[in-house]
Amino acid sequence: MLSAILKHLEALVGFDTRNPPRAIGTGGIFDYLQNALPGFRHEVVDHGDGAVSLLSVRGAPRRVFNFHLDTVPASAGWSRDPLKLLVTADRASGLGACDIKGAAAAMLVAAERSRGPLALLFSSDEEANDARCIKAFLDTDHGYTQAIVAEPTNAHAVLSHRGLVSAAATFSGIAGHGSEARALDDNAVHRAVHWAERALAHARLLESQSFDGLSGIRLNLGRIEGGIKGNVIAPSCEIRFGFRPLPSQPVDGIFALLRNLVPPGHLAGLEQLFHGPSLPAATGMQAESRLQGARELASGLGLPIGPAVNFWTEASLFSQAGLDAIVYGPGDIAQAHSADEWVSLEQLENVAANYQRMTDE
Repeated sequence: MLSAILKHLEALVGFDTRNPPRAIGTGGIFDYLQNALPGFRHEVVDHGDGAVSLLSVRGAPRRVFNFHLDTVPASAGWSRDPLKLLVTADRASGLGACDIKGAAAAMLVAAERSRGPLALLFSSDEEANDARCIKAFLDTDHGYTQAIVAEPTNAHAVLSHRGLVSAAATFSGIAGHGSEARALDDNAVHRAVHWAERALAHARLLESQSFDGLSGIRLNLGRIEGGIKGNVIAPSCEIRFGFRPLPSQPVDGIFALLRNLVPPGHLAGLEQLFHGPSLPAATGMQAESRLQGARELASGLGLPIGPAVNFWTEASLFSQAGLDAIVYGPGDIAQAHSADEWVSLEQLENVAANYQRMTDE
């Protein structure tokens, strides 16, 4: 089984699906997948800007498996060609081998060795927080009730994770000479920094909130940009930031709180740029109920259940659409997006065997 997995993985890694630039068409890797899945019905959809999906179906399954094929760009730390798979005694290394082409290769072998109903959804826009492929699929009358989304989870089923929100806060000031006393109050950069201090302090206060082993909120100020020069009172300043809420923390409430930390007239705008829901995609008691449904799915499939994770996955989009959704795949998130990215050979075999078992049931 392992040699067959590695043969597919070598081919998949060899396709350049870096995102950005996401220069991905409907041929290439999608032609390879269709050729590797004889006996399936295939539907390729071009969603524009390199966002392409392939739905391959055998029989009439009620469960869909999802694999994203795009990768992050290779970092400068790679010691060799990232599009060439390197196999050693215990690992396979190549761009996307861990996140998450290794899982796709394992599924191709499982599909070849099984005969049961099977639905596979491949997509190419996950790494850009674009989600056109999954959202377009979920807008169809698909009929699926369960989803298993491949991400590096050390071959354990993950039932919950944080949401992901990207946002921009724009602060206004009153331009003038930096020697004026009013610079302390009227400078947009000063106003942005004061808000940032309050926001970070409040994030620490939320550490007592918890859900399924996760606690608090993750707030990250990624970029502060504004002003003209050192002797000019800054008329504007923007902070790009992100936060990762628990499933039990409503995003609207967090935005309202962040807005209330700013004195009147200081905030010119607070814009949500991207919102990926948490897993499960619910709040309060409904989140607990949805978590139980995911637990029953993983237990019924005989998968070991791992801890909740801090990173975001598109499983939450399936959950938001009402499907029982879990995350499951080979590899450790610590290896994803890293130089000389790798996945364990043992986990590739383990996951392929479980894929085959789930397909034959």
